[in-house]
Amino acid sequence: MFSFFKKKPPAETPAASVAPPPVETPAEVPPVRSAFSAANWFGLKPEADVVVPPPAPTPTPTPAPPPAPATLPARDAPSVVSPPPAPAPVVQEVPAFLRNLPPAPPPAPVVSPQAPLAPVVVAAPERKGWMDKLRNGLRKTGTSIAATFVNAQIDDALYEELESALLMADTGVKATEHLLDDLRGRVKRTMATNSDQVKVLLADAITDLLKPLEKQLVIGQHTPTVIMVAGVNGAGKTTSIGKLTKHLANEGASVLLAAADTFRAAAREQLLVWADRNTVEIVSNEGGDPSAVSFDAVKAGKARGKDVVLVDTAGRLPTQLHLMDELKKIKRVVTKADATAPHEVLLVIDGNTGQNALQQVRAFDETLGLTGLIVTKLDGTAKGGVLCAIARERPIPVYFIGVGEKLEDLETFDAREFAQALLG
Repeated sequence: MFSFFKKKPPAETPAASVAPPPVETPAEVPPVRSAFSAANWFGLKPEADVVVPPPAPTPTPTPAPPPAPATLPARDAPSVVSPPPAPAPVVQEVPAFLRNLPPAPPPAPVVSPQAPLAPVVVAAPERKGWMDKLRNGLRKTGTSIAATFVNAQIDDALYEELESALLMADTGVKATEHLLDDLRGRVKRTMATNSDQVKVLLADAITDLLKPLEKQLVIGQHTPTVIMVAGVNGAGKTTSIGKLTKHLANEGASVLLAAADTFRAAAREQLLVWADRNTVEIVSNEGGDPSAVSFDAVKAGKARGKDVVLVDTAGRLPTQLHLMDELKKIKRVVTKADATAPHEVLLVIDGNTGQNALQQVRAFDETLGLTGLIVTKLDGTAKGGVLCAIARERPIPVYFIGVGEKLEDLETFDAREFAQALLG
């Protein structure tokens, strides 16, 4: 504390017993810091208490020099002269002269990289990935069709070029005529003014044409659901069975495979590989009768409580009537094992065959009574328009389409997705 806050010496002490304080010359007396000096005002702590001696007994004392101004940094000068009436509590680490400075602006909010994002409505990731695959797979088919709309005028020349492109994509004459007539009507009703609008209208027309082919494969109405799969050699029948097994297993269905393709070399071994990949059971008999293997598989599926029994039949050409009769026999024997079976008869067709695929659909449908189709290898052909021909002339549901060799490259058919991917 400064000396002016100290008490005076007691009055009863005799003056003779107190030694007089040493008298210092004015030059040696340190400057007295007033209670209202800058150091006291801003709360600076003095290095030591300054003792103020009593005035000298000289008749004319020399006035003390003015107090030395406190040297402070320029930024320490407060903008407010008087202290606030209720100063905020002082943190020990912060110097007192910073109390009256304007408060610093609040820091900008920092978003943590781990903070969850706001919910966004997006398409299912797996379906979006499938659309990318489908669009890439149909690029060979759709490039020539989409090219007709580039810088085109809505006139007869556009329709003629579009007709040629559809026929080159193996859409077929009947389906092409139907699509062009439908497109002209849509253009007139909507009063389209540019080629981009006509392209959208064509996608709508293709969607409506393919809509009857949309159907979901139903599992669970029968235990087990017996699915008989046919197809010509090289169409990808056995590979599609493996992919279909994966698809069903992902849905939680238990699957039993029947290796009834006993004629083709290594067909049984190929199906064994797919069974191992998908971790499912298989019934096989090397060199055995296809009908007997199918019968045993259906019986085993019923005894083991399987959800699905997939029967891989031998590849047949529709022109080989004696081999087509063998397929009829397999179907009859399966019916003996289960009176309601087969519940589904699927045909696997190769998209590369174009209009020939339509002939296969007709022949196998007349022999077996097809309930659904699996269209494969659409990524390697420019003839994907054959689905339009099938929809126009033999509208059998398309359960699955494939655009690759991987297990996940087989997906359910959607008419709108197909039309949009076809036109890019």
